[in-house]
Amino acid sequence: MSLVQLINPPALYDPVPNGYSHVAAVDTGTHRLVLLSGQGGEDREGALQPDFATQLRQAMDNLGHALAAADATPADVARTLVLVVDHSEEKLHLLGAAFERFWGSGLKPACTLVPVPRLALDGMLIEIEATAVVRR
Repeated sequence: MSLVQLINPPALYDPVPNGYSHVAAVDTGTHRLVLLSGQGGEDREGALQPDFATQLRQAMDNLGHALAAADATPADVARTLVLVVDHSEEKLHLLGAAFERFWGSGLKPACTLVPVPRLALDGMLIEIEATAVVRR
């Protein structure tokens, strides 16, 4: 029996044709490590809106769906990795506000933001990966 459970929530687009799963939950015995693939701004059908703010909102919604599928919450997230196409201070402020809405006014998870020239899909402007730990 595998310690790894792969999950593709129905609220997210089907990643199987692209060769991956949205969530990997690893049972350690006392905890579950929840590893989320990068969540972008695509909707359930895989469509992307053209602007950064809309994609960011969708990516945060997708992050919430992926966490819930593994019985995890935003409070369980230990770290994020954020990839941003054509990064700017304006985008950083939008990201900060989105994180504030998602995690509240307290401390946020550890985070690395990496400016990139392009992401996997044409028109994709942001991708957020997360690692969460859930007590069994």
